[in-house]
Amino acid sequence: MVIGDIAGKGIAAALLMANLQANLRSQCAIALDEPQRLMRAVNQLFCENTPDGGFATLFFAEYEEKTGRLRYVNCGHLCALLLHGDDSLERLDPTSTVLGIFKEWDCEMGETAIRSGDILALYTDGITESFDHGMEEFGEERLVAALRRGREKTSQELLEAIVGEVQRYSPHEQHDDITLIVAKCR
Repeated sequence: MVIGDIAGKGIAAALLMANLQANLRSQCAIALDEPQRLMRAVNQLFCENTPDGGFATLFFAEYEEKTGRLRYVNCGHLCALLLHGDDSLERLDPTSTVLGIFKEWDCEMGETAIRSGDILALYTDGITESFDHGMEEFGEERLVAALRRGREKTSQELLEAIVGEVQRYSPHEQHDDITLIVAKCR
């Protein structure tokens, strides 16, 4: 699973995202079984093709169903949220800095266990930074509350419910994209 966000808006940001996607795809064939090597190669390519000041946050995760192991690299992205079946919350914090700024760059792998009943949510700041008429952000607390309320829904139903809640909370024109991935372990 991969989610990312590019600094900036408009056509320039869209081109950088296309570049990042192409870098990920090309390097996956070479180093998918070595996530740290993969991310170093992606950063190198992205750095070479990114103008000064351009960068991306990215969360890359691989899940091993047999063991329930989730390994991840969080490159300066928002914390992924892992809501466990016992209702405890685990934040998958950044393990490295953003992509595209530093040629000399490395990352650490994070690892956690996912068990039956757990919900993993990956999202961009368009979710948490959507604001109401009073300029109050939707925030992580509301996102976590929505995940808890929707625990019994399917992944798709939960995703739709959360996006709908964000859109009702922030009914005016969005200033940022709303991207959300919800995965449930059965």
